This record gives sequence, structure tokens and C-alpha cells, in this order.
Amino acid sequence: MCLIVFAWHPDHALPLIVAANRDEFYVRPTLPLGHWQDAPGIVAGRDLQAGGTWMGVSTSKRFAALTNIRAPGAAAGSRSRGELPERYLRGQLTPEAYLNELAGHLEHYAGFNLLVGDEHELWYLNSNAAVAEQLRPGLYGLSNAALDSPWPKLLRARAALQSHIEAPETVDLMQMLNDPELAADADLPSTGVPYEWEKRLSSIFITSADYGTRASTVLIRRADGSLDITERSFGATGALGDSNISLPPADSIE
Repeated sequence: MCLIVFAWHPDHALPLIVAANRDEFYVRPTLPLGHWQDAPGIVAGRDLQAGGTWMGVSTSKRFAALTNIRAPGAAAGSRSRGELPERYLRGQLTPEAYLNELAGHLEHYAGFNLLVGDEHELWYLNSNAAVAEQLRPGLYGLSNAALDSPWPKLLRARAALQSHIEAPETVDLMQMLNDPELAADADLPSTGVPYEWEKRLSSIFITSADYGTRASTVLIRRADGSLDITERSFGATGALGDSNISLPPADSIE
């Protein structure tokens, strides 16, 4: 993922609301949202180049999402960052225990932000800070810097989510994620990439000849653990289709 806005309020009727865009080169092979054949309890898209994912849930109420940290010239990690959400979704460690364990092995990965949670807690790890943080109830945004870094597209998306927070609908959040408006030059962050890329990457929804938003995902989870997750896939020619999966409360899953 390259942009995630989310609301976390565990005592609410809708404890977790997520709207996110994954940006990637169009040639990178990907499977759309679905139950994994080798792990049916995982519901996620899948990166076929390295095997991991950028965002997913499990039938046991686990949630994980990842963004990369933009750092031009930084060394590539020896391991794929996409394995980090996958490993959490496959495992049984608590969010806190998982991130604390991971914090001791950050040298294997290029920079990342990782969200992991269950029905009770949501935790965050920025690999540069290397300290796991439990998130309080609230509205958050995450792109390719630290949590709530005031990038224009993050501020724009977070404000849009706030406007829908009382009665979120998948169709409205998908429309929000499809916003192609570029930031004004004066508002662009300075991340070390050329101006042309800084400008291109400043919109919520990204398009170019070879790189852009590959998936828009909306997740709405209810207090009983049931949820709806919808992913809209994109390629170089535009939208490729939607995948929608609903999960019942975990207690009802045999």
C-alpha cells in the first residue's frame, strides 16, 4: 500500500474502517483479493513476484497492512516486505508480541510501515523508529513516511474519510480513493525523487504509463467481527474489476 486512511475505535459499532490504495508497476504480477489456496483463513491480494501481500485479514479477526517508506538510494532488503503482513496473518502472536519480535530483525528489510491488529488492539511499527506503538482510538493516515505525516494526499484522504465516518459506504470510499487531483507545487513533500515523480505521486489515485494505483481497497468491520472487504483492481488500461468478500463473525466460522 502507498496510502491508507483508517478509523480505529474498538468500542464502536464499526471498530475498523479502512480505505487504501496500493501503487505499483503494472508489470508486477498480482492476484486479486481472495481466499489463499495454501492458507484459506487469509483473505488478501497476493504479490506473485515475492509471494506476500500489502493488506489482508483473516477469519480469526486479524488485520495487517503495509506501506513502504520512500527513500531513494536506500539499499534493498534481503527479504521482501510483503512477507510481514502475511506472517502476522498466518500466525498466532498478539500484535504487540509480533511487532516487538520483528523490531529485532529490521536489518533484513527496506524501510516500511506496518499495521497489525485484532478485535481488541491495533499496533503500528515504523522501521526507522523501530519501536512498536499501540494506537489509541482515532482517525489516522499513512503513506510513505511516518504515521500522519502531513503529505497533501494524506490530508485530503483523511478529511474525506472523516466526512463519511458516521455512515461509511463502500461506494463513497471507493470514489474517494479514485481522486486524481495533484498537489500544488508549493505543497509537495521533498522525498528525494525528481520533481516529475514527486508531482505524479502526489495524488490519491496515481496513473502513468508504467506505474500507478493497482488496487483500491475498502474494509468495514463490525463489532461482532463480521466484515466486508472490497478491492477494485487496475491495470495500465484502467479498472479490471471488483472483488468482494464478506466474513461472518469469527465465532460462527467452523
